[in-house]
Amino acid sequence: MPKSHLSDIASWRSRDGVKGIPSVCSAHPIVIEAAMRHAKSRRTHLLVEATCNQVNQTGGYTGMTPADFRVFVEAIAAKTGFPPERLILGGDHLGPNPWKALPAEEAMAKACIMIEAYAKAGFTKLHLDTSMGCAGEPVALPDAVTAERAARLAAVAERALEGSTGIKPVYIVGTEVPIPGGAMEELDILEVTKPEAALETIAVHRRAFKAAGVADAFSRVVGAVVQPGVEFGNENVIAYVPEKAADLSATLSQLPGLVFEAHSTDYQTRNALRSLVLDGFAILKVGPGLTFALREAYYGLDQIAEFLFPGKRQETLAATIERVLLAEPKNWEKYYHGSDAERHIQRHFSYSDRIRYYWPHPEIDAAVKSLFALLGDLAIPETLISQYLRASYDSVRTGKIEPKAQALALDAVDLVLEDYFEACRA
Repeated sequence: MPKSHLSDIASWRSRDGVKGIPSVCSAHPIVIEAAMRHAKSRRTHLLVEATCNQVNQTGGYTGMTPADFRVFVEAIAAKTGFPPERLILGGDHLGPNPWKALPAEEAMAKACIMIEAYAKAGFTKLHLDTSMGCAGEPVALPDAVTAERAARLAAVAERALEGSTGIKPVYIVGTEVPIPGGAMEELDILEVTKPEAALETIAVHRRAFKAAGVADAFSRVVGAVVQPGVEFGNENVIAYVPEKAADLSATLSQLPGLVFEAHSTDYQTRNALRSLVLDGFAILKVGPGLTFALREAYYGLDQIAEFLFPGKRQETLAATIERVLLAEPKNWEKYYHGSDAERHIQRHFSYSDRIRYYWPHPEIDAAVKSLFALLGDLAIPETLISQYLRASYDSVRTGKIEPKAQALALDAVDLVLEDYFEACRA
């Protein structure tokens, strides 16, 4: 039976070449296209992950089930010529989080249906996250309860694949990060996971998997989510400090076959990302940082279009987004705080990038299409690119990319991806 590309990820650290892998956590087609083009050029694998809130059996906020998401991603692979055998699909924070307002048993029943759908759709990297309390429970649960529920989900996934000749999934356990969607307030300091806590997480999950009759599934646990001391709030980023995570990193010597998975690595510098990989945080999750860069490109193109074609649209893309976000605030209002002016800034320019939840909205999607139709195949003057899309200016000047709207949007994402792929070469 074929094995996952990630099954021996712990050994990458001691070999030449690639030592880690970026995890692209996005359902935006431009982000995924950019990631596939980048991975194709490097002739490497690409890990794309969907979260429990983005994609689930009822559609999530994207409207896609796991099977739908697979079709969606494979269509982009066909468009870009990315080899499907190098595509790894992952599920992130799989557990009761979308239904945590319900009693635990109801929420877990829905989580079981979700992970079965992910497994049957061919997702071969599954992060089990059952750490959140449900109705009537504390916010954070004891390790034993979390592990028992995680093992229950693993058993469902394993049963769903009985008789299959495909790749068996690898698992990630544990969570030491904010809930899916990012931090809800400004941050100034984070506590790095204590070494003994990381070791206990693995030990308690090993026992729970054995008790649930899925010890074989635990043999495919390749990593644990821990907090290495990286995060971002609405307006600030906490940078990785290797010295603070040294003791945590050292525990990997006691966890053969395992790596750490680092969430919320968005906006870290390339050097910080490289240090994370060298310290054993071999899976680097990134999502909002990619759509933040894409939004910057869209807004730059929006201003270029308004300058070149004033009055050709009823309203700018930025104006459409503001109108929709004010009319439908459920995906941002509990995350953004302060005065009306401060919340106005956060709606458009927060590191948390809650706009990413709204790109599929019919009015915003139509506004994006209108923007790109207006710019069409126009060769945008270099001087306007310098003014509004400075990050891509050098790429245009050197002929790496064309000065056209689609190429500029892809390049904005590619510039972020370059940091991740380079860091993983370490």
